[in-house]
Amino acid sequence: MADKKTTRRGLLGTGGMATLLGGGGAMAGPLKTGPEIYQSIGVEPVINCRGTYTIIGASIELPEVRAAMDAAALHFVQLDELAEGVGKRLAELTGAEWGMVSAGCAAGLKHVTAACVAGGNPEKLLRIPNLEGMEKTEVVAPRSSRSAYDHAIRNIGVRMITVETAEEFERALSKRTAMIYLSAGRATEAGPMSLENAARMAAPWHIPILVDAAAEGLTIPNVHLARGATVVAYSGGKAICGPQCAGLLLGKKDLLLSAWQASSPHHGPGRDNKVGREETMGMVAAVEAWVKRDHKAEWAKWLGYLDTIAKRVGAIDGVSTRVVEPAGLSNRTPALAISWDPERLHVTGEELAEVVARTKPRIALGARRDGVDITAWMMQAGNDRVVAERLFSLLSEKRTPKGAPAAPAGNLTGRWDVDVTFFSSQSRHAWTLEQDGNALKGTHKGDFSVRDIFGTLEGGEVKLRSMESVPGDSITFTFSGVLRGDRLEGRVHMGEYLTASFAATRHVDSGRKGTILVPGGPPLSN
Repeated sequence: MADKKTTRRGLLGTGGMATLLGGGGAMAGPLKTGPEIYQSIGVEPVINCRGTYTIIGASIELPEVRAAMDAAALHFVQLDELAEGVGKRLAELTGAEWGMVSAGCAAGLKHVTAACVAGGNPEKLLRIPNLEGMEKTEVVAPRSSRSAYDHAIRNIGVRMITVETAEEFERALSKRTAMIYLSAGRATEAGPMSLENAARMAAPWHIPILVDAAAEGLTIPNVHLARGATVVAYSGGKAICGPQCAGLLLGKKDLLLSAWQASSPHHGPGRDNKVGREETMGMVAAVEAWVKRDHKAEWAKWLGYLDTIAKRVGAIDGVSTRVVEPAGLSNRTPALAISWDPERLHVTGEELAEVVARTKPRIALGARRDGVDITAWMMQAGNDRVVAERLFSLLSEKRTPKGAPAAPAGNLTGRWDVDVTFFSSQSRHAWTLEQDGNALKGTHKGDFSVRDIFGTLEGGEVKLRSMESVPGDSITFTFSGVLRGDRLEGRVHMGEYLTASFAATRHVDSGRKGTILVPGGPPLSN
């Protein structure tokens, strides 16, 4: 992705575009409720053309949801009694045996895992995450189902067993298996890792199956339960447009009662995942609304938003558009792919997306090198016209080709000691680099592993990127800094994990030299 300096020069020019927004850079004042509530404390909102990403707020609660939450806030209620009433009502609405509201989908995964480990036995529950002496201590998942979200499962202390084939899957199941975890999607719809196949293998062991369908809309009757899942988990604040801090669990009553026991207000491993009476009733209202919503009319509205944008930007010579209508259940929304030749317009999709993300009016887009993608379902009335004009203006701008990169101001070949300063700690990393003109490649030794690193040196400006990957998770390290002699200083951009700073110096050789004698046999003394 282009750095801010290059992007600003190449896209903003001198046309009076709003100043680039820095994190926390605006002055904060007293909170003012109303249309500019966020601006009143120095935070600029975004137009969501990206989808139900939690980092930008996911979805907007339905009016029925907000009304239910406001009403629920005015009264006290015994929460176990509330859970009983909610379980019955969700069962009536969805056709599932029982229902439960959790503090988000990930919290629901955690509670169900605790239920599978403890089985409703509070003596076991209170020992979590110390599973010593317990029988149910393992969770089996296909590699395609491993993700950052299974942290919620691992928080219970279970051992995750990742399988690649149906044979491995079947061999992994035993009396120690607490649960099978599957992510909803193509990989579990058919083939050896399908839900049906997992249910067949689980049946002799009586192993429950949890399906993570966070980004899906509800199906009634529920397709996952019909195919053999024991419990299915949804995000309340995505497609269903319920409370952002709520999740929805549907499935077998006995297991969900154990999951409720493992959640707040009860003490134990789930006490930290509190869901209030307000979110609980808001989630019920969202499900009530789901069964009444005109989903075809919503789809037509979303297509209308995309049509407004497509007609405007499609009038630019060299720009093409294409509407994509997915057939799957997850993230089910029409999207608009806007494409162009970056060599012709002298701007990439990543550069354009970076500018609209950081300047007013702020817009969150998907980005490719040859274009941007607009996801419709979280757009609000009037957003389409704003986005259409913004993109038309930027894509119509005349630009000159980017010049050749500046000659490197030095040679970074060799080993570097890299001190990375995080918010509240410091780590010593190491780079081993090879330089070929402006190009850099080599290795990056972090706290626990060594991985490839690549980048550029243009003038004295260095940019390097590496990725730390573990099952289900990854962290991208993007170093951007300035070379001053034998020292590099700058920032480390870590995506959702925010930023750190770094200072790198050339490694000083230990100076050990001399000949090495290779012995001719075993030693005569120790």
